[in-house]
Amino acid sequence: MRRYYIIFKGRVQGVGFRGTAMMSARRNSLTGFVRNRDDGSVECEIQGEDTDQFLQDIMRNDRYIRIDDYHIKEIPLIETEREFKVRF
Repeated sequence: MRRYYIIFKGRVQGVGFRGTAMMSARRNSLTGFVRNRDDGSVECEIQGEDTDQFLQDIMRNDRYIRIDDYHIKEIPLIETEREFKVRF
């Protein structure tokens, strides 16, 4: 099991990105969160076994979402976390 902190940049706000992230995370049994940042990017923490599938889902060609760049780093697990949430 791994946990990652990811910043996505591009056209990622106001285009359904957070909902897409939530659906993929739940489909892949991941925990964590996603939220918009003031600079127009989106930050996300994901934790679980199938984080690669989550990234593939997010990076797929989408009519509205466009990821120009992303930064990812592994961070410590949160053992008590039980779900994936959209934060505001």
